[in-house]
Amino acid sequence: MFCRLSPRCHPHRPALARSLNRTESPVKVAVVGAGAIGAYVGAALHRAGAEVHLIARGPHLAAMRRDGVRVLSPRGDFTARPAATDDPASVGPVDYVFLGLKANSYAASGPLVHPLLHERTAVIAAQNGIPWWYFHGLPGPYTGRRIESVDPGGTVSATLPPERAIGCVVYAATELESPGVVRHLEGTRFSIGEPDLTVSRRCLDFSEAMVAGGLKCPVEPDLRNDIWIKLLGNISFNPISALSRATMAQICRHRDTKVLVETMMRETLEVAAAVGCHPKISVERRIAGAERVGDHKTSTLQDLEKGKPLELDVLLAAVVELAALTRTPVPKLCAVHALADLLATTTADSSTGAAA
Repeated sequence: MFCRLSPRCHPHRPALARSLNRTESPVKVAVVGAGAIGAYVGAALHRAGAEVHLIARGPHLAAMRRDGVRVLSPRGDFTARPAATDDPASVGPVDYVFLGLKANSYAASGPLVHPLLHERTAVIAAQNGIPWWYFHGLPGPYTGRRIESVDPGGTVSATLPPERAIGCVVYAATELESPGVVRHLEGTRFSIGEPDLTVSRRCLDFSEAMVAGGLKCPVEPDLRNDIWIKLLGNISFNPISALSRATMAQICRHRDTKVLVETMMRETLEVAAAVGCHPKISVERRIAGAERVGDHKTSTLQDLEKGKPLELDVLLAAVVELAALTRTPVPKLCAVHALADLLATTTADSSTGAAA
C-alpha cells in the first residue's frame, strides 16, 4: 500500500529523509513541545535514523534524558533515545521544527523556535482547527488575509512567518501515561501540505523520514480539505463536551445534542464552501465515527479538568469569524461560541484568581 505522494510505508526501512542535494547527512528535526504527540513523532523519526532533538521541560524531560522515550503501542512497543533538552540554543539551526504546542501558545513560542531557524528551516504545525497561515498563498478574494481569531494583531505570523509553514493534520491518538512514556492508542497518519498548494521538495523529504519511522505521512496538494474534515468533529464535540462534561459517546446518545452536533457540522461545511473548500464528507458518517470512539473525553474537556487554557479560538472562533467575513449564517455555531467563550473566560479568571 502506498501513501499518497509519499514513499512506500515500511517501519523498518533505513532512514531516507534527506534532500537530494544533501545526501551526506540525515534530516535534522527539533520537536518543540515534545508531549504525547511530539515525543511519539520524535521517537519514530529517531529510530529511522533522523537527527532528532526533543524540546521539553520538567519531569517529562528528566525521564526522557534518563530512559529515552518509551512508546507503548498496539503496533509494537519500542524505546528511542533522541537528544532531549530545555535549551533550543544548544541545538542550533535545524531542517524542520515540528510544533507539538497548543495553537494558543504559538505567539509566545519565539524564544523556543527562533534559535532553531536558518533561512530554509520549515515549521510543521501539528494543530487542530484553522491555522494562522490559512489564506497564505491561496488564490482567490481572501489571499493573504489575516484571521484575527488565530493570529491576533499578526503576533503569530511575526513569530512563525507563514512562508516557513507546512501544515499538518494529525490522525494519531496518543497520551502521556507517565513522564517519558507515550501510549499510542490508534492511528499513524500525519497528513502534510504546503499553504500554496504545491508539492514541495521539503514536504516530500519530511514525508520520507516519517515513513521510514513507520508512520503514514501523505503529502496533500490541498491540505485544507483535511483541515475542514477533522474540524467537523472538533468544532462540535470539543466545546459541547467542555460545556456539558460529557464524553463523545454520551453526546451522540443524547438526542438533542446529537442534532446540535449535526447542525453545527452542516453550518461548518457551508463556511468551508464560502471560502472555496468543498470537502467530500458525510455528516452522518462523521458522527457515526465519533460515536464509535466511545466514552472518550475530548482534549478540550481534558484541558478544562486540568485547569489549562481552552484551545477554542482555532476550533470555533475562527470559523465564526470566517462566517462573518463571507456573510454565511451560522446561528448554532454563534450560540455555542458565545457559551464556550464565556466558559473559557471564567475558567481563565478562576485560574488567575487561584494563582494570585
